Amino acid sequence: MSGNRGVVYLGNGKVEIQKIDYPKMQDPRGRKIEHAVILRVVSTNICGSDQHMVRGRTTAQTGLVLGHEITGEVIEKGSDVENLQIGDLVSVPFNVACGRCRSCKEMHTGVCLSVNPARPGGAYGYVDMGDWTGGQAEYAMVPYADFNLLKLPDRDRAMEKIRDLTCLSDILPTGYHGAVTAGVGRAARCTSPVPVRSVWRLPLRLACWARRW
Repeated sequence: MSGNRGVVYLGNGKVEIQKIDYPKMQDPRGRKIEHAVILRVVSTNICGSDQHMVRGRTTAQTGLVLGHEITGEVIEKGSDVENLQIGDLVSVPFNVACGRCRSCKEMHTGVCLSVNPARPGGAYGYVDMGDWTGGQAEYAMVPYADFNLLKLPDRDRAMEKIRDLTCLSDILPTGYHGAVTAGVGRAARCTSPVPVRSVWRLPLRLACWARRW
C-alpha cells in the first residue's frame, strides 16, 4: 500500500482533505520503531481540541494532519508487538504514551515523559504535542501498540456499534474520568482483564461496557 488521505490544517478556518504519506514504522524524528502498528482507520471523532486549532484559538502549523480520536483495524504490526494480531479492531487513546516512563507507570499517561522532546505529554495531530501524525486519515500509525490499544473483543458486534465505540477514544472516558476525579460517583468494578492504562486511565466502567455489548 502507498496511498493515503488525511484532513490537513491549512490555516485559520481552513482544512482540506489531501493526499498524505502512507504511515511508516518510525517516530516523528525518523527513528525506526518495531513497537508500532499501522491501522486502517474505521471511524474518528472531531474533537473540540481540533476546533480550537481550526478556529485560531491555538497556534497550529500549516500541513498538520488532524485527529486524535481513532478506531481502526490493525493491518501491519512491528516485530515487538506481542498482544495484537492483524485484523484486530482497536480503540486508540487520544494521548501517545510509552507505558515505560515514571509517569506512565504511575498511570499518568497524559504526561508521558518519552514521546515528546519538547515537554511531557504527546497526542496525535495536535499542536506542540510531539508531531505525531493525526488519525483523521485513511491509515494511521500508533506507537507502543501493546500498551496503548484497547482491543474490541468481538469484531462483528463492534462494527454494529462502531459509532458508539469510537466515543471510547476520548469523549466518554475523559468526561467520566473528570467526574470521578471530582468525586461524582465511583468507578464500577470489573473482573475482566481489561488494559485500562490509557486515555488518562481509561475508566473501568467504560472498558467493561466495551466487553459486554
